[in-house]
Amino acid sequence: MARGDVPRVASIVLTVLAICSAAIAIVPSLRRVARPLTELINDYTVPLTPNLAYAAFLGLLAGALARRKRVAWWLLVGLLAFSVLLSIIATPLLAIAPMAEVPDRDRVLNEVIVSGVVALFLIAYLWWGRAEFFAKVQPASVRKAVATMIGLLGVSYVVGYLLTIFFPGDLLRSARAVWVLSRTLGGVIEVEMYGHPSAWISFVIGLISAIALLVAFAVLFRSQRQRAVLAPDEEERLRALLGERDSLAYFATRRDRSVIFSPSGKAAVSFRVVNGVTLAGGDPLGDPEAWDHAIRAWTGQAREFGWIPAAIGAGAEGARAYQRAGLKVLELGDEAVIEVKRFNLQGREMRGVRQAVNRVERAGYQLRIRRHGDLAPEEMRLISERADAWRDTETERGFSMALGRLGDPRDAECVLVESLTKDGDEAALLSFVPWGDRGLSLDLMRRDRSAENGLIEFMVAGLVRNAGWLGVERVSLNFAVFRSAFEEGARMGAGPVIRAWRRTLLFLSRWWQLEALYRANVKYRPEWVPRFLAYGDTRDLVRVGIASAIAEGFFSPPRLPRLLNPGRTPTASSAAPGSDAARPAR
Repeated sequence: MARGDVPRVASIVLTVLAICSAAIAIVPSLRRVARPLTELINDYTVPLTPNLAYAAFLGLLAGALARRKRVAWWLLVGLLAFSVLLSIIATPLLAIAPMAEVPDRDRVLNEVIVSGVVALFLIAYLWWGRAEFFAKVQPASVRKAVATMIGLLGVSYVVGYLLTIFFPGDLLRSARAVWVLSRTLGGVIEVEMYGHPSAWISFVIGLISAIALLVAFAVLFRSQRQRAVLAPDEEERLRALLGERDSLAYFATRRDRSVIFSPSGKAAVSFRVVNGVTLAGGDPLGDPEAWDHAIRAWTGQAREFGWIPAAIGAGAEGARAYQRAGLKVLELGDEAVIEVKRFNLQGREMRGVRQAVNRVERAGYQLRIRRHGDLAPEEMRLISERADAWRDTETERGFSMALGRLGDPRDAECVLVESLTKDGDEAALLSFVPWGDRGLSLDLMRRDRSAENGLIEFMVAGLVRNAGWLGVERVSLNFAVFRSAFEEGARMGAGPVIRAWRRTLLFLSRWWQLEALYRANVKYRPEWVPRFLAYGDTRDLVRVGIASAIAEGFFSPPRLPRLLNPGRTPTASSAAPGSDAARPAR
């Protein structure tokens, strides 16, 4: 067995113990059936008690060991060392104790010695693999975890005490405080019983205490947080690497991302750390020959801090580079790209767009296209305010395909497309970021909800029609998640699996605009460019999905009250500014 297997083995063992502890705590009948095995484990190896709080602790410790957290290694070694110390102290005391006082002295002495030897062996095994536990946690994690645990255990105690007042059973009034304290601490404190309250009260207290330990140790084992700020000098270096390859490259200049460069400085990976996941957006930047070095620097940083590496929205070339670095790749959807020379409104397939454009033109709407740098600061400020007013949600959305700012002086080459009523009032706007020198990529789409339907089609068609004087040859529109499933599942003769997958996506589209994004794109008859998700391990897919949803602004994770999370270092919001939620766009 290699040293690199030590974290995985330790994690598996503790996970099994956690499951067993939780099972015998929840199912009393199972406790009786498994008693011989649980007593054997408890007497000769490590404690195994029917307690939810203890099970939660073992589960969190197992997860932290799997992520190679150094603090988890120290905690486990410390607990085992404490067991060895107890064995050393208890062995001579039991050896000289009279048989009358300890009737099973020989059996107990044997158990103490064996458990001490087992603990010593486990310490030696963990010490052998100590170099594999290198992941850091946030500064002051111990202080925050202790404060969190004390606060939440206090809640457990208060709730338990109130329950014993209203449902005392035969528990004496004078014994309430001590009994509740014992239950709150998971039975660590032994008390002489003076009756029992209702049986469910002990379960409720244990459950709240388990949650307290779960949250406290989650705080303790929380990964080092990367401050999501793009420094000005890093932005300068990043802009020099943008190039023509990736339509999403310009979004790497978001100020709430971080960047890591290859040793030569010829390539870089732009990312943000969300919920313990280091989430890269799009392809690496710069020279493809240096991509592998930049990705290795990024994954090495992830390994150092115990982050899960993932990349969302990577193109085919970028996905292959991530795959070479050991990540798995999953096709996520397709990006709609319009080739200017091939686009026209003729033909039956473009009838819907053509009719929308004609309707808007008959209503007297006009089109205005300008570079951001051509607008006066005051005019850009008014446009930004209007765009905010047209936003349907309080939370801005976007990470991989949204810039998160409007009117920044550094974005002078961005293109603003406006739709004006016949009275000259602004009715809708689109903002595009540069895609190299000859392309544009959609960033922002906003419209007045009371304006004429078809404005977006009118603006997109107008932009393509005027692309010549902008020097634009291609325009990237929205990203359609699982586009092929919608298309293939609707075809005659589609198999049962793809049809079922399409029905599932249609059901999910009630909450997320999966189908709407596809429909909004397909009407332009674009070229579909596949985009991929790269991730490290299949078991991490759920965490990667949650981190992606947080980064894109689809939901915000609950945060501990400041009283229970003292000293939290402010960081950039995970819900970065971007595109609107209620419209079929990025």
